[in-house]
Amino acid sequence: MERLVTFKVLGQEYPLYTDAPEKDVQEILSLVKTQLENAGQASQHVLPANKLGILTSLNIASMYVKLQREHEEYKHRVEAKISLLSQKIEKNF
Repeated sequence: MERLVTFKVLGQEYPLYTDAPEKDVQEILSLVKTQLENAGQASQHVLPANKLGILTSLNIASMYVKLQREHEEYKHRVEAKISLLSQKIEKNF
């Protein structure tokens, strides 16, 4: 069931409607806050909130793309192993 979640980032509150479980919402917010902190620490000087938000979005997008690639590679390895096992089973019957 969809509900309103309000969270605070960089001193500003944001409303968000979600049907995600509370645990997922907390993990997502924790990830965003961690990425914001990392982006802020990585910059040599203080960045405006909008630029910090863009850097954070890029970091999260980079993590997502890497996970997608790793998932595809994993799927290919598993499919190859399944195919090999199927061939071995067919030879034995």
